Amino acid sequence: MEDKIRVFSGNSNPALAEKICASLKVPLGQAKVKTFSDGEIMVEIGENVRGRDIYVVQSTCSPTNNNLMELLIMMDALKRASAATITVVMPYYGYARQDRKAAPRTPITSKLVADLITTAGADRVVTVDLHAGQIQGFFNIPVDNLYAAPVIIDHLKSRFPNEHDKIVMVSPDAGGTERARAFAKRLGCTLAVIDKRRTAPNVAEVMHLIGDVKGKTAIILDDMIDTAGTLTQAANALKAHGADTIYACATHGVLSGPAIERINNSVIERIVITDTIPLGEKADQTEKIKVLSVANLLAEAIRRIHEDESVSSLFV
Repeated sequence: MEDKIRVFSGNSNPALAEKICASLKVPLGQAKVKTFSDGEIMVEIGENVRGRDIYVVQSTCSPTNNNLMELLIMMDALKRASAATITVVMPYYGYARQDRKAAPRTPITSKLVADLITTAGADRVVTVDLHAGQIQGFFNIPVDNLYAAPVIIDHLKSRFPNEHDKIVMVSPDAGGTERARAFAKRLGCTLAVIDKRRTAPNVAEVMHLIGDVKGKTAIILDDMIDTAGTLTQAANALKAHGADTIYACATHGVLSGPAIERINNSVIERIVITDTIPLGEKADQTEKIKVLSVANLLAEAIRRIHEDESVSSLFV
């Protein structure tokens, strides 16, 4: 494998790329990715990639536009260096929430990003927990949307052994019910849903709870935590309905704006996220956040793609 495969990384998540390479037992590819004083990005590939299968690890997290441009420029450099194939490994797909026209005269930016990645030379995309699965249809190349569920469920099983009757999986909104139901089924526990609605414009949201959480450990599940507003409001609602202890799980820890302050001041005891996005300095210092790694999951996907094996068993 080492002879035909090369794994490169931009500046968005080099720690995850190093872990993926350690799992694959291949060295991280040599590349200089730097920014000039005027903001332009320059990429220089430091080794021969002719005829090799290339995997570029780059999350398009904050600073989103910089990381996206780094990815596009790296792909162009690799394509012009005669790489055989280029697979983009995007643990976090930025702009995923702009997946439809939510109002008149607005763009569908996740489709634009898909077009940019394809035009820049990608042959395949590997990502983790897309905000909307339909984004796969924005590409005209194969897209493997992996799930971090096995990593998170293994952690929850070890954290709450033989306590399935004492825990309840909670979806913070109606849209995440299917995801929470799948987790509840795997853990053998019950399900609750928070119905969030505004009774009138500029009026505080009213939260209704569907399900029983009284005296139980409530685990709020979402695909990402951004400003943590919905999460902390959901936690308060659960506490008001008699939940004993409150945990939260999400794949992507975006954690922007007042997120860390809200988490630290919340009734949530622990938040479990994965390393699809590296933690910022503030987030790294809080004891409430635990990070699990998806490096082995991504490494296994890369190995199977390279060896022409099925990756469908990873979609569980």
